[in-house]
Amino acid sequence: MVSKTESGESKLKGLSGAVDRLLGEVDSGVAHVLDRALAGEDISVEEGTSLLEAQGSANMNAIVLAADDLRRRTVGDVVTYIINRNINFTNVCIKHCTFCAFSRSHREEEAYYLPVEEIVRRAREAWELGATEVCIQAGLPPKMKGDYYLELTRAIKKELPEIHIHGFSPEEVLYGAIRSRCTIREYLVGLKDAGVGTLPGTSAEVLDQEVRDLISPGRITKDQWVEVVTTAHELGIRTTSTIMYGHVESARHVAAHLGLLRDIQKQTGGFTEFVPLGFVHTEAPMYGKSLVENVRPGATGAEVLKTYAVSRLMLNNWIPNLQVSWVKEGPKLSQILLNAGGNDFMGTLMNESISTSAGATYGQCMKPREMRRLIRDAGRIPAERTTTYGIRRQFGPEEDDHHDPLDLIEGEAEETFGSYARLSHSPDYKFRDRYEIPLTPVSKG
Repeated sequence: MVSKTESGESKLKGLSGAVDRLLGEVDSGVAHVLDRALAGEDISVEEGTSLLEAQGSANMNAIVLAADDLRRRTVGDVVTYIINRNINFTNVCIKHCTFCAFSRSHREEEAYYLPVEEIVRRAREAWELGATEVCIQAGLPPKMKGDYYLELTRAIKKELPEIHIHGFSPEEVLYGAIRSRCTIREYLVGLKDAGVGTLPGTSAEVLDQEVRDLISPGRITKDQWVEVVTTAHELGIRTTSTIMYGHVESARHVAAHLGLLRDIQKQTGGFTEFVPLGFVHTEAPMYGKSLVENVRPGATGAEVLKTYAVSRLMLNNWIPNLQVSWVKEGPKLSQILLNAGGNDFMGTLMNESISTSAGATYGQCMKPREMRRLIRDAGRIPAERTTTYGIRRQFGPEEDDHHDPLDLIEGEAEETFGSYARLSHSPDYKFRDRYEIPLTPVSKG
């Protein structure tokens, strides 16, 4: 197949013909949209929808190749990751989202709550193992003290002043503001002053109110989510951005979601990354208990590839970092997604409770050395990053012998860090024994 010319250049005989045949099968409409994207233009929501709806291997391959080319031009061949730890301090939540298998009522036996000293201990353990970030998210416990998130942040920063706190979703920010009887802006100022560095852009699901009313009635509204993140950006608090797909949403919903995030980024510049999160259906109530009609059992492989690729094509000019989720998609598919526009391999996590409770089976921790191996195996260059995508260290091929402290942990991660199953069944952290529900004064009429 490969022949040498007199000048020493190689020609791939037959490959050009195969490419011509492939491109000849691409729909003219798809080709037109890809040409616009590759020319550096922002493709519209309608055009993004047409790419997501495109059928056939030729169209999908062309979409993926175009996304990979844009990725290479924009961020190069470096793939980043972060050493971090998730701390989901309670699974008790007053909301009843039909997609969530993590939450419990405060009366249930599996309801747990980590006291502040245990959260600080976990953060300290992560720091000693090389983590630069702790991600703090949880359920919404009943009658929570309004300043609880602030107190928790201060406690972590007092013990570990240099660690980055990536904490509290827009849903939690809204809940804290409601419980504090203050505005969202006032609450965000309080979080920033306490030491929160960035916010997770979760609780976005699909930013379409009809979809939200279907899968998570009573949850933060689309407009409230936008208010939290844009206000955070105005205050200098950067956030991530996400989507949860593969359930009841349409291609149009996904493209409109991407278009909205792009509009926000044009206005504020505050998003650090975009993370497509595939719906894990196994234990999700809306699927297993048929609470919502026509729920799909997660995205297909082709849908995952196109979602990542179209995310790159629509967001490339404004949100250059596209994170692949090894927790949702697994290490092997995540490698492939690095060739569909992805340039970040997520974090080490150490603990992972939310996806695990929903039925994800890919583990709760990935060691840095394993991440580097997977990134190199995909033909890319690994680099450890900060939360806001500063490069801490880039690794060349000669640095295969490098070990981070987390790499030296022996045995399975669950032996060291525990698991969701152990936590929710532990007698040490029963919600009913650990959590003090503030008493609400009874007004006298």
